[in-house]
Amino acid sequence: MARTWAFVMMGLARPAMARIPGIGFWKLCGSGTGEGFTPFPNFGVYAVLCTWPDKQTAEKAQSDASIFKRYRAKSAESWTIYMSADTARGAWSGVAPFEPTENSAQGPLAALTRATIKPGILTRFWRRVPNISRVIGQDPNVMFKIGIGEIPWLHQVTFSIWPDAARMADFARTGPHAEAIRAVRDEGWFREELYARFTLLGDEGTWGGTSPLKEALNK
Repeated sequence: MARTWAFVMMGLARPAMARIPGIGFWKLCGSGTGEGFTPFPNFGVYAVLCTWPDKQTAEKAQSDASIFKRYRAKSAESWTIYMSADTARGAWSGVAPFEPTENSAQGPLAALTRATIKPGILTRFWRRVPNISRVIGQDPNVMFKIGIGEIPWLHQVTFSIWPDAARMADFARTGPHAEAIRAVRDEGWFREELYARFTLLGDEGTWGGTSPLKEALNK
């Protein structure tokens, strides 16, 4: 029943989200199976992405907003990450959702990519995904990774956390991921795309019984 509720709330939660004090840009997303980077939905995991004027406002909303309380009450587990955008380029639903600080902080960072895939490219795009998923799943440097999206197959988001910028760049420049990036540029796969990097400010809750960031944020 909880999974059915969460799926239905992809539509019904929108009015409640829009009424949260202080909220800026927000999106409700489902996820993929396996490593998350697959075309097959995982009806047990959902993501809510929001922007806020500051961390204090974000924490207060997480604590007080009734819609977030309902999500936690229905969940077997929940995990919230607080971040500050370092760099961002591109658009999401026609807007630039993140206000970058142009920081170049040392240490762990998160990367988010989002794209609207052209329908005629779907087969070529998803043909490459299993190889990328396999490589990132085997990479000992990635601290966390998941594929999410607003509309299955067409609107895709990848989110990953890395120990530092150098090891993230090494992954991006080599193997299947680098080949896919070249194809995106050469063949124009996307109608809209966004890339952003974030400094990690803290987290609440657990994923798989622990915080994937516990050691990194306590150093």
